[in-house]
Amino acid sequence: MTKPLLDRHLFGPGPTNAYPEATTALGYPLLGHLDPAFIERLDATCDGLRQVWGTDNSRTLPLSATGSAGMEAAFVNTVGTGDVAVIAVNGLFGERMCDVAERCGAEVIRVDHEWGQPIDPERVAKAHPNPKVIAAVHAETSTGVLSDIKALGELKGDALLIVDAVTSIGGIELLSDEWGIDVGYAGTQKCLGVAPGLAPFTISDRAFDRRIEKPQSWYLDLGMLGGYVGSASGGGRTYHHTAPVAMIASLEAALERILTEGLDNVAARHWAAGTALQDGLEEQGHKLFAAEGHRLPELTSVVVPDGVDSAAVRSYLLEHFNIEIGGGAGKYAHSVWRIGLMGPNANPSSVALLLSALPEAIEKA
Repeated sequence: MTKPLLDRHLFGPGPTNAYPEATTALGYPLLGHLDPAFIERLDATCDGLRQVWGTDNSRTLPLSATGSAGMEAAFVNTVGTGDVAVIAVNGLFGERMCDVAERCGAEVIRVDHEWGQPIDPERVAKAHPNPKVIAAVHAETSTGVLSDIKALGELKGDALLIVDAVTSIGGIELLSDEWGIDVGYAGTQKCLGVAPGLAPFTISDRAFDRRIEKPQSWYLDLGMLGGYVGSASGGGRTYHHTAPVAMIASLEAALERILTEGLDNVAARHWAAGTALQDGLEEQGHKLFAAEGHRLPELTSVVVPDGVDSAAVRSYLLEHFNIEIGGGAGKYAHSVWRIGLMGPNANPSSVALLLSALPEAIEKA
């Protein structure tokens, strides 16, 4: 028996609902991964990614895996046994950076911050006199906090700066070249408004020249992947793997939609929706988790009121309003809600729906 299709309001930390253009493109006729028409599409996608990354890096491409693979690619290609990696930790995804770097054999120096607070660029930069890499999360998905990557880039010295932009790319300002980002990774399922499955990635020439020549991961070897992209190889295009052609068509369509709206307009739309939601929640008496002045517009973290069953409220919203919101992460799994207004969901109607549904869910759950 065929199950009915569910059309959820995906207002959690990701995935978000896709842009209609991205969904339509998933149904395009499939092309071979070496078809000249697909190669043209891949090149256009890489050009679009350069614009949302704010970079001229030739090696800017969609890795054929989720954002977590982008994180692994960033470290496996830049650090090896004995290399020093200074990592700012102010949430779950900073924690994961440490785990991945340790598995690469790096000497990891953690710079811990209270969850809900932004990173302290000066403290991070002073943690070691000469690390090979410094790493930080731009938009911490686990807490809804925005950190100042530009300030960290100004203090990086000779180190390579690795940045997680999974929740920021395509939603808020991201200027890789201007901020000094050497390696950046992201995902498609948040502000870019595409289904999960690709990791938008960029690496500067400076970082590529200092990469691990033969990393422990064959699949994520940027030397070989750069050749597959073509323009980055300086020569002929080389085969590496069978690309997810439908996902790349979807990403290309979403990028075209975002760039047509204009990055400044997209960012303004996200800020307007996020600010309206946060103001509305505070008017209802809710306490926000992320530090004031450092809150992401696209992901709002809310303290669960005393005596309220977090999971029951989320279940009520899903059953009665078709709304998905997320729980917290780590030790805040049951004491924080995470509400995302990303991509096409960053609009006034989403804000109105959430602010009307949440009080009923709290009362009746």
